[in-house]
This record gives sequence, C-alpha cells and structure tokens, in this order.
Amino acid sequence: MHEGGNIYNQDRCGKLNCYSAVAFRQKLTSGGSGITILAKGIKQPGIASISKTSGEAIPMANAPAAIPIEAFNEAITLTTGMPYNKRGSVRPSEVSFKEYAPADIPEAADDDPEDEALIDSSEYQKIVDAYTDAKGKFSYDLLNKDLITFANSSKVVKAMVDEMEAVETIRNYIITKRFGNITDNADFSEAKAIKLAELLDEIDPKGIFKDLNGELKKKLAASKKN
Repeated sequence: MHEGGNIYNQDRCGKLNCYSAVAFRQKLTSGGSGITILAKGIKQPGIASISKTSGEAIPMANAPAAIPIEAFNEAITLTTGMPYNKRGSVRPSEVSFKEYAPADIPEAADDDPEDEALIDSSEYQKIVDAYTDAKGKFSYDLLNKDLITFANSSKVVKAMVDEMEAVETIRNYIITKRFGNITDNADFSEAKAIKLAELLDEIDPKGIFKDLNGELKKKLAASKKN
C-alpha cells in the first residue's frame, strides 16, 4: 500500500491523511454517489451521501461517531473523479456489523441488480479505463473529445444532422456505437449505453455530455442555415 493521500487505481480506494482509514466511492441504492470509510478497529463502516448543493458529506444516521466529518470531506476530495468501486453498491441502512479487513467492502442487501451488474461488468471497466486520465481520474474531457471525433467522422451522424434529428437522438446513437466499439460488443444496446452514461454522470454531476451536446447543436444550426 502507498502512503496517505495516494489513489489506488485498481481498487479505486484512497488512504486518508487526517484519519487512519481508507475510503472509496459507492453508488447508494437511494440514488447518487456516496462515500464509504473503512477505519481500523471500527466494526461499522462510515457511510455518507454527498450534498448536491454544497458538495459536502452528509453522514448517515448509523455512521460511527468516532469518524469525524473532516474525514468524510477529505474522502470526497480524495476520490473526486474516481469511478464507483467495482464491488457493488451500498445500502446505508442495511450494512452488517461484522469485522472488516482493510480491503473488505460492506455487502448490501437487495441492491438494484441492473446497476450492480453493470458496475461489476467488464464493459463498465473498459469504458472507465478508456477515459481515465494520467492522474487516475475519470475524465469527461477525454470522453467528450473522443465522442466528438467519432461524430465528425461518422456518415450516419452527418445524415442524422442533415435530417435535423434531435440532439438526444444523435447523442444516443453516438454513445451506443462508441461504447460498443470500446467494449468489442457489436450488439451494445442503446438502453445499456444510456444507463452506463447515467452511472458515469454521477461521478461528478455537471453534465457528462455538455461539450458533445454543444457540438451537435452547432452542427444542427449550421445544417439549418444550408
């Protein structure tokens, strides 16, 4: 293990500086992104949701009092841009009270099977890896640049623009085809592409396809003038 503050790309965990613990991001079954802290000597994992307004931690009612709020907020900063941990999602109200080894992940009951299966899938991992930057963070910039490059070279996209299709329709075609290419799955479905995009958007909810949408709007505007 590396010393405090370093990010573990393989396990998608980070070691805190202000508190003796490791932290990672998990999808909460209530929706959105959460932080889980595993501290040595404490049986109960500390789980917090992330405020959509302030960006700060909101510890769950069953979070151990021994884990300070500063640890949760440092964990948010440390794991910003990191994809969800691959080992499933966490239901805050149903985490069992067993002893955890440092690398253990608390199990959840009745997780959303569709989301859990997708997060655990090799396809999710391939797409995450394709758009992870040199710092180990998932990059919306890399994602959008790649999708825009694909859009600019696609005859199908050009035809859709000429037909004045809706931005959402064109975007869904682009992500479905590109995600299919990355995962070597010619049958990659639009429904799966949209669900995967929703999961990736929760990493840093600022509009995952903002740049791509802007580029498509420009193309449509130019086509309308012609």
